[in-house]
Amino acid sequence: MDPSFLVIQALNGLASASSLFITACGLTIVFGVTRIVNFAHGSLYMIGAYTAATLVPRLLELSFGPVSFWAGILVSALIVGIIGVLIEVLLLRRIYGAPELFQLLATFGLVLVVQDLVVQVFGPQDILGPRAPGLRAPVEILGRRFPSYELVLIAAGPVVLGLVWLLLRRTRFGVLVRAATQDRDMIAALGVNQAILFTGTLFLGAFLAGLGGALQIPRVAANTGMDLAIIAEAFVVTVVGGMGSVTGAFLAALIIGQLQAFGILIFPKSTLVVVFLLMAVVLAIRPNGLFGRPETVGGTHAVGIASHKPRSSNWILGLAAIAALACLPLAADAYLLKVATEILIFALFAFSLQLLIGVGGLVSFGHAAFFGLGAYGAALAVKWLGAPMEAALPAGLVLAGTGAALIGAFVVRLSGIYLAMMTLAAAQILYAVAFQWVEVTGGDNGIVGVWPSAWASGQVPYYLMTLGLTVVAVFLLVRIINAPFGYALRAARDSEPRAESIGINLRQHRWLAFMISGAAAGLSGGLYAFSRGSVDPGLLGIPTSVDALTMLLLGGIQTVMGPLVGAGVLHFLRDQIMPLTSLWRLFLGLSIIAMVLLFPRGLVGTVQHWREERA
Repeated sequence: MDPSFLVIQALNGLASASSLFITACGLTIVFGVTRIVNFAHGSLYMIGAYTAATLVPRLLELSFGPVSFWAGILVSALIVGIIGVLIEVLLLRRIYGAPELFQLLATFGLVLVVQDLVVQVFGPQDILGPRAPGLRAPVEILGRRFPSYELVLIAAGPVVLGLVWLLLRRTRFGVLVRAATQDRDMIAALGVNQAILFTGTLFLGAFLAGLGGALQIPRVAANTGMDLAIIAEAFVVTVVGGMGSVTGAFLAALIIGQLQAFGILIFPKSTLVVVFLLMAVVLAIRPNGLFGRPETVGGTHAVGIASHKPRSSNWILGLAAIAALACLPLAADAYLLKVATEILIFALFAFSLQLLIGVGGLVSFGHAAFFGLGAYGAALAVKWLGAPMEAALPAGLVLAGTGAALIGAFVVRLSGIYLAMMTLAAAQILYAVAFQWVEVTGGDNGIVGVWPSAWASGQVPYYLMTLGLTVVAVFLLVRIINAPFGYALRAARDSEPRAESIGINLRQHRWLAFMISGAAAGLSGGLYAFSRGSVDPGLLGIPTSVDALTMLLLGGIQTVMGPLVGAGVLHFLRDQIMPLTSLWRLFLGLSIIAMVLLFPRGLVGTVQHWREERA
């Protein structure tokens, strides 16, 4: 292969790595200090790009040449930094004491809000920014042309790294940031004003996100898909480098940039999966990332279903709810039954996640992997084996359970955010396989013609079958939660040292929990495939995992019935809001944020807490 071509590819990789590091550096610092998994970091990146693409052309009209361009980039980053401060003061400061998953949910609601606000402020069209003055002509390297602006980007990463290093090593603010990254509780005990520290940290993180977005305007047009496109890779850089380690983030970005540059040459179909494969390999070898420290588990991690004797009144309410649902076909039309069927399917999906998070304290960001495996398992059994629904549903369940057993064997040795990101990596790898293995999965077209058997082909029979399977699966999961196995999981969740001291095999229990939870999610995925008549790679995507988390947290992670209620509430919001306005993301996001602020324990959990306080 031509050496000059390899050099150009390496330079392309360095430019991408530099851009990625600038954005991920802010996420690393924010998480290291505040321990907030800020899903809205990508939204700040997008705002930076839109602001720069709008502001820089106006400054260039003043005819100050390159000064106008770079001033516009810095001003755009400062504006995003101020927006980050407003987000911290108005939202994040109110939920610092909430469980980390609720913080994740609130920032996801913020993502939805920002997406619609960006469209209202900047318009629905993509905005292409101007090229940098003085850097429009390419340079020649080894006989090949290379964009001169890319060389500036290559230099920008080390410059930002050096400035951040000086800030963290040579200023009092930097010392406090490093101290908070290592032991936030000790900082509070020493009397440091955490509110000011957190606000300053959010400004720095948002500034870097805005800078990363603003620097992209000569390369790509500002568009509304930038936020989700960058946040996954930024999370990977943060986790691979080690949470809170700026140096680790820089090294991780360099590795990822080169893998993307050369991976497409060696494995053309690996572009969607190579980043997450790297994260999976690194976490399998170094569970805390390249330069990360072991995470202290406790406090907000130990939140979930408490150990107490089941109340007889709960069973009465459950039987009444089942009876009401069974009678629904007598009063509902076909559309309402279709919506009710989907709610039941996703209620089972969310409930399967409750076994991991609410009982075992195992946060999964990639639960869509098992939902999608169940759906694809059923669809492949129909397409390639000609199996009827009665055989295809168990096939999907078995495939999902097997996949959960394999994934669980790797992730149970991890904890906290590292475990969560490992599950996300697994889901993204499976998504890439489903998307690119066209000969088997149909690629992005998916698999069609996945219809139920004749006896269940009507809306009413399929609804009743879904209700029956959901009730049986939930009943079995509740029995597991209230069995000694469930109590052992709760013991491991609340105190790992004590659980180990009394002889509980933590990894074995958690591995079994992954397998059971994955099988239940696979059943819901199979039911969803037959209800739609088709499957596609989107079932394995990040939005599906976020839906499961949203339903679980809206209902209440501390209650058994919370996920079931959360599924109904989320679908009600979507069905009532989406048809009424084009700003459905804005209203849905505001609804999610309001529920997090008003019902920090979830809807069912808050009501149960009020009842306990009265008693």
